[in-house]
Amino acid sequence: MLLFISVLAGKTGSRYGVPTLVVFLGIGMLAGVDGFGIRFDNAATAEFIGMISLCIILFSGGLDTDFKQIRPVLGPGLVLATAGVLITTALTGVFIHEMMRMMLPAYAFGWTESMLLAAIMSSTDSASVFSILNTSRTGLKERLKPVLELESGSNDPMAYLLVILLISVIETGREITGELVVSSAGELVLQLGVGAAAGFIIGKLTVKVVNALNCSNEFLYPVMVIACCFFAFTLTGFIKGNSYLAVYIAGLVVGNERLVLKRTIATFFGGFTWLVQIVMFLTLGLLVNPHELLHIMWPGILLGIFMILVARPAAVFLSLAPFRRFTLKARAYVGWVGLRGAVPIIFATYALMSPSVVHARFMFNLVFFITLLSLLIQGSTVTAMARRLGLTEDLPTRQFDFELPEEVTAATRELTIAASHLADGNRLSEMNFPDDTLAILIKRGTSYIVPRGNTMLHIGDTVLLISKSDSRLADFQKRLDR
Repeated sequence: MLLFISVLAGKTGSRYGVPTLVVFLGIGMLAGVDGFGIRFDNAATAEFIGMISLCIILFSGGLDTDFKQIRPVLGPGLVLATAGVLITTALTGVFIHEMMRMMLPAYAFGWTESMLLAAIMSSTDSASVFSILNTSRTGLKERLKPVLELESGSNDPMAYLLVILLISVIETGREITGELVVSSAGELVLQLGVGAAAGFIIGKLTVKVVNALNCSNEFLYPVMVIACCFFAFTLTGFIKGNSYLAVYIAGLVVGNERLVLKRTIATFFGGFTWLVQIVMFLTLGLLVNPHELLHIMWPGILLGIFMILVARPAAVFLSLAPFRRFTLKARAYVGWVGLRGAVPIIFATYALMSPSVVHARFMFNLVFFITLLSLLIQGSTVTAMARRLGLTEDLPTRQFDFELPEEVTAATRELTIAASHLADGNRLSEMNFPDDTLAILIKRGTSYIVPRGNTMLHIGDTVLLISKSDSRLADFQKRLDR
């Protein structure tokens, strides 16, 4: 029932500009103890569901990412994913320490607890960013989309390590010393290095295994990829690497290699990703008791505004300072799209499961409230803010849902017929195509026509062309447009 309602409500909410993920969280809250009465308070189960879901979401995000697009922005993306998280944690931690001391003395956190809460909320959420950017259907200038996707896909490891480190400090009663910071930095580099290497190797092995599978049932190929995805996550953790980084890089490798039935695999993962997103957000919505959010509303609003307007922009401007290619408007936009989502809530369950973290339930509720605030304010204005800053660009609309298999060394292009294209006649044979170029389908309104030499072309028709190279098609279109 919850899945059924979520899909219908998500479709309705998107019409009114409400982020779909907020709808899923809301349905989970409505179904919980303060609504329909479903009792769910198992933080360990929620953390496990979130871990599996993030594994699929990160792998799918890498699978859909073109490495050619992110290669030019590797530097800024990785700096945002590391230094950006540290700066956000430091600024937010100081604010939390002082705010709680003044507003709610009963919940006044020490410096370690303040930094833990800040670290939990320090990373942008890959599920939210991937979902909102991919459904906005709007292009972004200055290569901002790959920057944001790279950052959100690779900054969870840094936040995860900070959270685990700070919980360990609280549980053992140690003080944060210079020696601890140095050893933690070394562990961070080791985990990220092992995670990146393991993800790359397992991604390469996944490609080899899938291409050699030789199975008569094409739907077993995505299942094999899922198995390899879980291998990347679990084996990397076994050898003390960062599993979240490993699955993202494994997905990136698989998505950018020649792969049997790649489109079938990508389509399967697209639907599967939406399924785990819905389940994850429903679960996290069930875990919270909405009436408890009333007690933290004002500190939550203040902290949320600080993170949106101060901590995130400051972290972005400082992180991107060495990279002169980004305009002031581009930096401001990256600062705005600091979406919080499922990842901070899942990290907050780590605190719930630790008996040593004082006021862990208060922390969880605060994180949940700020996530809702972020998705409502930032998530609903991702496209509007880009338009206001003049950073949007039109994406080409495709009339044909058609892709060639990777093993076919040819290119396709859609040509929309204009009046100038018919100067030499309106029959297809009079278009003077290059020798190695063919028209394979024509779309006229809602009808599709298989072309012949004497087929009459109309203004507004879309012709699907195929040739041995895209450059040949581009030259032909330039000649027509002249």
